[in-house]
Amino acid sequence: MQNSLHNKSDIAVIGLAVMGQNLTLNMNGHGFQVSAYNRTAAKTEQFLNGPAKGTKIIGAYSLEELIGQLKRPRKVMLMVQAGRAVDELIAQLVPLLDKGDIIIDGGNAHYPDTERRTAELAAQGILFIGTGISGGEEGARHGPSIMPGGNPEAWSAVKPILQAVAAKTAGGEVCCHWVGKNGAGHFVKMVHNGIEYGDMQLICETYQFMKDGLGMSHAEMQAVFAEWNKTELNSYLVQITADILGTNDADGTPLVEKILDRAGQKGTGKWTGINALDLGTPLTLITEAVFARCISALKTQRVQAETAFGHKIEPVAGKREEWLAALRQALLASKVISYAQGFMLMRQASEHYGWNLDYGNTALLWREGCIIRSAFLGNICDAYAANPDLVFLGSDAYFKNLLQQALPGWRKVTAAAMQHGLPMPCTVSALSFLDSYTCGRLPANLLQAQRDYFGAHTYERIDRPEGEFFHTNWTGTGGDTASTAYNV
Repeated sequence: MQNSLHNKSDIAVIGLAVMGQNLTLNMNGHGFQVSAYNRTAAKTEQFLNGPAKGTKIIGAYSLEELIGQLKRPRKVMLMVQAGRAVDELIAQLVPLLDKGDIIIDGGNAHYPDTERRTAELAAQGILFIGTGISGGEEGARHGPSIMPGGNPEAWSAVKPILQAVAAKTAGGEVCCHWVGKNGAGHFVKMVHNGIEYGDMQLICETYQFMKDGLGMSHAEMQAVFAEWNKTELNSYLVQITADILGTNDADGTPLVEKILDRAGQKGTGKWTGINALDLGTPLTLITEAVFARCISALKTQRVQAETAFGHKIEPVAGKREEWLAALRQALLASKVISYAQGFMLMRQASEHYGWNLDYGNTALLWREGCIIRSAFLGNICDAYAANPDLVFLGSDAYFKNLLQQALPGWRKVTAAAMQHGLPMPCTVSALSFLDSYTCGRLPANLLQAQRDYFGAHTYERIDRPEGEFFHTNWTGTGGDTASTAYNV
């Protein structure tokens, strides 16, 4: 053990992979006494003799020893792989804990698991917090975005620690606030990750338009993204895109072009899309971003299909400056739609689960420390401060004006992409969503007629009160009653 135990620890961290190590160091740096444990003693020893050397961090080599090092109420933070490992660890911890002790899951748990664990542990007198943590390794070390939910009774005990280590805005606002009961914290983190999927795909589509449509060099693209990062597009993802485009391999050629175009994913984007379908929320852009990764994974099939179809991206003619201005508008507007859909999903979930989410506070949580941090999150905070009942972000005066100003360039880019064979699924999806959302009459009237024709599912009429249903005998041979045998 590196340090002898003079004082009881404020908190324990279980799981010493990079995120767990960095969060432990962050807590120590803010004056908290931290005990650290990993299921493999060698990992604990390596941490104590490496990154934690010279600190007040205390090591433990059994769960019993770890729990014995803690002040009451005991606070134990799990930084282990989401899923079965969390349940197995909780099962080992519960016999060692007393009523009122607190377990915090800081992993990427699926929110239904957090809902279940909160209830199961409450029945045993243990308080559970499921908290989303975003910001990667650097965020964990220097200030992540933290999204806690679970049992509200635990918040006052862990609030001083979590808020101390969380990211802060330039104005000193803390990017850690209580999100809501049960699975609310991990739900908000899930939506954060879904928006992250959308943001990344939108930037990738813009990069391909520049490279394959406009024939720009990597140095030119780097300069554009760096310049855009000084505008409303200022964000962590735009910043790192500029850095990536400026990085060369050992042979002096752009490293990014040596990377296989087959995207990985860990499932949080998929969770977001599935939840949107369950709640009936049109999360079109984010689900399209998930499918874009799925298509990218079909590398062999794509190469074969390119040859079979003779697919070729044609150069886009015209003044580059004008195209870049249009591209910036398309990227910015599509990004707004991505966030708008994410907040629509959170509102739907909040009403469904009774979480009473504060959307302005949620935007504040993401201002710093996390992967989707961006300048206009401040504008989102302002929008919800002005109107807490705002349903669609684009209805706010600032964002309405932004979208209207961007529309000409946005339409120009999407039209050119389709004409020249440039895949831009998320950019197109975002525009189609706005066109659909702002269209007072959609062709769903015909869809309802089709459903009634083959399934007698009935329909409502615009010249009669809502809630009054009708069925038409379209063929002259069908019945007059509605069928409930199946629905399409």
